[in-house]
Amino acid sequence: MIIRSPEPEVKILVDRDPIKTSFEEWAKPGHFSRTIAKGPDTTTWIWNLHADAHDFDSHTNDLEEISRKVFSAHFGQLSIIFLWLSGMYFHGARFSNYEAWLSDPTHIGPSAQVVWPIVGQEILNGDVGGGFRGIQITSGFFQIWRASGITSELQLYCTAIGALVFAALMLFAGWFHYHKAAPKLAWFQDVESMLNHHLAGLLGLGSLSWAGHQVHVSLPINQFLNAGVDPKEIPLPHEFILNRDLLAQLYPSFAEGATPFFTLNWSKYAEFLTFRGGLDPVTGGLWLTDIAHHHLAIAILFLIAGHMYRTNWGIGHGIKDILEAHKGPFTGQGHKGLYEILTTSWHAQLSINLAMLGSLTIVVAHHMYSMPPYPYLATDYGTQLSLFTHHMWIGGFLIVGAAAHAAIFMVRDYDPTTRYNDLLDRVLRHRDAIISHLNWVCIFLGFHS
Repeated sequence: MIIRSPEPEVKILVDRDPIKTSFEEWAKPGHFSRTIAKGPDTTTWIWNLHADAHDFDSHTNDLEEISRKVFSAHFGQLSIIFLWLSGMYFHGARFSNYEAWLSDPTHIGPSAQVVWPIVGQEILNGDVGGGFRGIQITSGFFQIWRASGITSELQLYCTAIGALVFAALMLFAGWFHYHKAAPKLAWFQDVESMLNHHLAGLLGLGSLSWAGHQVHVSLPINQFLNAGVDPKEIPLPHEFILNRDLLAQLYPSFAEGATPFFTLNWSKYAEFLTFRGGLDPVTGGLWLTDIAHHHLAIAILFLIAGHMYRTNWGIGHGIKDILEAHKGPFTGQGHKGLYEILTTSWHAQLSINLAMLGSLTIVVAHHMYSMPPYPYLATDYGTQLSLFTHHMWIGGFLIVGAAAHAAIFMVRDYDPTTRYNDLLDRVLRHRDAIISHLNWVCIFLGFHS
């Protein structure tokens, strides 16, 4: 007699056609609010129209509906990002001196914007070298493209078209997941599954595929560029991918294929997966072979982490158990109740994410000038300054957003009657002592800096 374990029950986690698609709503400004829908009395109506359109909490109290709106709005955001990226790549393809810069990045400045001669405005164009007149750009795109292995304007055009296709796909996905197959609340609150998929899929496979691109495309192309080979003479990316002999001429261990990997003779790969440290003296950037190694290692870590949490099967950790096990000597109930807060209050979740992303962005600002990740970024001083300033500002905005959404959480979602003696409750009870100590530290640093 064979006893089989019961198959895990598959739950239907989407609602079909929950909300009819209608363009009539577009003709009714403020349809989401009874007050605004009445029409304008004063100019305040216009400001409220903009301010309240995305304040989903004020439209409904239904957490499922709020979650669906946020989720589909994310697709709209991704669509805008792809559209913007497409514009950047199109400018590089149509209006830039990228190919000239690629052949001599130390003497030719990057430019992707030429002011047309209308009422004397062409005076804004400067000589960036190589006989090209335009406005010098400080975004670092040329350096990114070089590190990616892009060698022609045609490749930039193709990428721009690809980004437009993805922008359209994202718009469709936003509509589809709100009007056609909208996830249920249980899907949005399935934290362990989300962690597994984001860690293993997004970060793990994402890093792995980027490492693969770097090894098979970026490294050989950059080796040719650094040796002074004309970009037009360098083989196209697909030739490196499809023809192993071509790569074996640059990195002999490629001739052995995957054999060293399966025989654990990994040192064979030390030609293109290095751990040199420091900067490449030719380009002033980090060694691209180090960066490829880094992405491969990070991918392995994330792929392992993506198998850590318990989902349909009884193995793995529950994030709730991990949180509630954290109790220090001065933290009372510790993180008890935090899981419920973070799965029912998107403001609390957003606040933590913004604080972490903001802090990380400020770290990136400092790392990008001390360890420039892209070739010839170190010697482009305008770009260095711009990237530092940009990331510091963005980090600052994100941290301000973190405080704002934490405040909204405290006002709208926090219930002190059910939260007694946990970490948050204890911090709130002696917040005056914490703030005055931090104030003292700031004054001390001010007098001693």
